[in-house]
Amino acid sequence: MFKRTTLALLAGASSLVAIPHHAMAIDAAVPPEPTVLYAPQMPPQPAMRTAYAQPQRSNMGGGFIEFLFGDAPSSQGYAPQNPSAYQQQPGYYRQSLPPMDPQQQMLRQQEDAVVDPRERAFDPKYEKQIVEYHGKEGAGTIVVDTPNKFLYLVQGDGRALRYGIGVGRPGFTWAGVKTISAKKEWPAWTPPPEMLARRPDLPRHMEGGPDNPLGARAMYLGSSLYRIHGSNEPWTIGTNVSSGCIRMRNEDVIDLYGRVNVGAKVVVM
Repeated sequence: MFKRTTLALLAGASSLVAIPHHAMAIDAAVPPEPTVLYAPQMPPQPAMRTAYAQPQRSNMGGGFIEFLFGDAPSSQGYAPQNPSAYQQQPGYYRQSLPPMDPQQQMLRQQEDAVVDPRERAFDPKYEKQIVEYHGKEGAGTIVVDTPNKFLYLVQGDGRALRYGIGVGRPGFTWAGVKTISAKKEWPAWTPPPEMLARRPDLPRHMEGGPDNPLGARAMYLGSSLYRIHGSNEPWTIGTNVSSGCIRMRNEDVIDLYGRVNVGAKVVVM
């Protein structure tokens, strides 16, 4: 029994000796790969993005403008994907941008400013001028084109003198045929009861003069309260402004006043 065991051990030793020496050296240089029992999964880090990220030109629409000037991040991807608590505070993106160009800021201020109507430039199309007229009315007739805010004095030779006018506000416009029943220079003004009911702050009577709203001349239309008159507010020409009267610049109403007589026909459209 002892003899057989000894022979088996010798046989195993001889088999080990049979392995080449260089093979053993190679195997010893490559350690066996350890078995991984657990590897923590680290989430990928998002790429860093800043408020100065430049979008593609094709995306420079409303979203980019809102990103530049708004207080909230744009929905089109111009804000960081994972903003910090500080970045989420209102006004962060506005503060992180460079200052607005001075010229752009000035233009914005001009847009926001309220323009004084007295400083409006007079539209040249409302200047007195001779134009063609092919209507059916005869010479000496006054034709009032309410929608386009022009008054025509028909000349009778295919032409007419055209003036710019101010007309009634919405709800105060009218149409019809009247005649000039009276003419007055620097007329006094007594607001009718209907107007005083709407504007109790108006004076009960005002003598004629430069401050009178009827201006330098007035031509009364039939027995109505309507007039063609001047105005101390020339910037209102070309607008819907009156309570039904037809107003002109003082220089224009003076010119018209000298060209028409009592009894002249007035057609209001």
